[in-house]
Amino acid sequence: MTIDWAAFTPGSALAGGLLIGLASATLLAFNGRIAGISGIIGSLLNHRRDTLWRLAFIGGLLMSPFAWKVFAVMPTIEIKADYPSLITAGLLVGLGTQMASGCTSGHGVCGLSRRSIRSLTATLIFMTAGFTTVFLIRHLLVGQF
Repeated sequence: MTIDWAAFTPGSALAGGLLIGLASATLLAFNGRIAGISGIIGSLLNHRRDTLWRLAFIGGLLMSPFAWKVFAVMPTIEIKADYPSLITAGLLVGLGTQMASGCTSGHGVCGLSRRSIRSLTATLIFMTAGFTTVFLIRHLLVGQF
């Protein structure tokens, strides 16, 4: 295994992490809500009454690439998977968020910062599942996908 040191960017990763933490803390402090994306979108789809802040939050996520363009060149995006694989992966992630009652942002960012044992358990499970999936596909099933 080699490390692409040109792609190693701890500064931008730290800045991004700080912005995610700030946004999560701000939403919790001023709105009393957890910044879990699956819960925010799920509640929008269930037609809850408090939709304005949810739409603003999702709008901010969708607008972030345009804000990025102000400061830097957008990276080239290359997706090597076919559409059936992407659809299957999306459905599995959706099923997983239902089973775990939350997603990586809800459990991994917000839940862990609140010292939730349930979020720690969920985060450990989905990180282990992700590591295992990458290992299987990249090392054991090479060339089959």
